[in-house]
Amino acid sequence: MEPGRQRVLGRLAAAGLALALLPAAGLPAAGAAASDRQGHAPLAGRVIGIDPGHNGLNYTSPAFLNRKIWNGREWEGCDTTGTRTAGGYTEARFAWNVTTYLRADLVALGARVVLTRSGNHGLGPCVDKRARILDRAHANVSVDIHADYGPVSGRGFSILEPVADGPNDKVIKPSARFGRDIHAALLRGTRLPVSDYYGRDGYVSRDDLAGLNLTTMPKVLVE
Repeated sequence: MEPGRQRVLGRLAAAGLALALLPAAGLPAAGAAASDRQGHAPLAGRVIGIDPGHNGLNYTSPAFLNRKIWNGREWEGCDTTGTRTAGGYTEARFAWNVTTYLRADLVALGARVVLTRSGNHGLGPCVDKRARILDRAHANVSVDIHADYGPVSGRGFSILEPVADGPNDKVIKPSARFGRDIHAALLRGTRLPVSDYYGRDGYVSRDDLAGLNLTTMPKVLVE
């Protein structure tokens, strides 16, 4: 994927997510956008969590990645390297680029944004620690940013939603509503299609991911 298209895709995804986070925070998207044009901050007082998947140097330390953590249901590795395109554009870089755009949009709307990593030149943190960072921040909602591996012909996005698992039991229904907001905003605001190779109509339920299993707030993973 050429750099220009990478930037466009990342910017489109971020814009769609920003639109979705307005109703998720209890605000109608249309009204909030109008208020912003008038110089107001529709997300003032809201805390939004973003977890950009993986990290740029994860590939340098298999020992770190293989450390076992409890994901709320079973033991799994601390983290993974993520995938990459045939041209070498990594999932970690894509996730960080989308996060950078999305954070700027949300700050402009008045939100306080909490990230699970501060750049793309480090290791981790482990996926359970990422969940704790966002939980301790008492974010109103959070989103995990990823880009999955798929067939060359594959296109589209998927919304991964949590399954009741203990810590997250009370946020299953709010997470589903949040996922529908993001689904609708991506279709409406970016014209990105739903995935034609993963999930059903752009939705997937997962019970093996620490970020979703350990969340105490409405949260989904966008793939």
